Amino acid sequence: MKSIWKGAIGFGLVNIPVKLYSAVQNSNLDLDMLDSRDLSKIKYQRINEHSGKEVPYDRIVKGFLLKDNYVVLEEEDFASAMPEKSKLIELENFVDINDINPVYYETSYYAQPETQGKKAYALLLKALQKSKKAGVARFVLRSNEHLCVIHPLNNVLVITRIRFQEEIRSAKELEIESENIKPKELEVGMALIKQYSSDFDISAFKDEYSLELMKIIRAKAKGKKVVVKKMQPVKHVSDDLYEQLMQSLNKKRA
Repeated sequence: MKSIWKGAIGFGLVNIPVKLYSAVQNSNLDLDMLDSRDLSKIKYQRINEHSGKEVPYDRIVKGFLLKDNYVVLEEEDFASAMPEKSKLIELENFVDINDINPVYYETSYYAQPETQGKKAYALLLKALQKSKKAGVARFVLRSNEHLCVIHPLNNVLVITRIRFQEEIRSAKELEIESENIKPKELEVGMALIKQYSSDFDISAFKDEYSLELMKIIRAKAKGKKVVVKKMQPVKHVSDDLYEQLMQSLNKKRA
């Protein structure tokens, strides 16, 4: 793996030098866009919307649309806004990770200690494991400040980026009316949840679409004909919620 960030975790007055490595990867297949006539790759150009001409990269600037006019930002503007602690993941407080709603999670990175920070790294790791807490911190990655939580995973410190509160949209605009749920409906609903409950095992869930698509690609590469799966007709179920729940319960038992 190639490190994407180098800096330090600030734990009180202790600085723990670390490198960050991406802990995730995309399971989607990497498909290229091609010209159907000769299968040449499609290239993208930066085109001026008024002149229709291509714009050289060194002439492209960044701007923010404010009251129908663009405000152009220079490199020094970004440097001025960037926090000084650009190479420090400074722990601000410790929380119960279960108190963080999953809607805030973005992506995760593995933190690997530098040689001089191994003992302090091990201390923070064991302290988080024993306290069952996660540290909340901020750090700068690619010129943007991010909020994150630092938590242990299999004897490795993981930096998980989370969203700021202002990045989560309010659900108040949704039109969701309150419905009257009958006690017997709730009882069967709870029974259905109990019947489907189990310990979470991530290995049981696969990216089935990408796996099937890869099978199709390999078959086509060998000149084999691909058989299109037909959709199975859905059996009609009762419009009564209680009856639907009971049928679901019986289906799981069967």
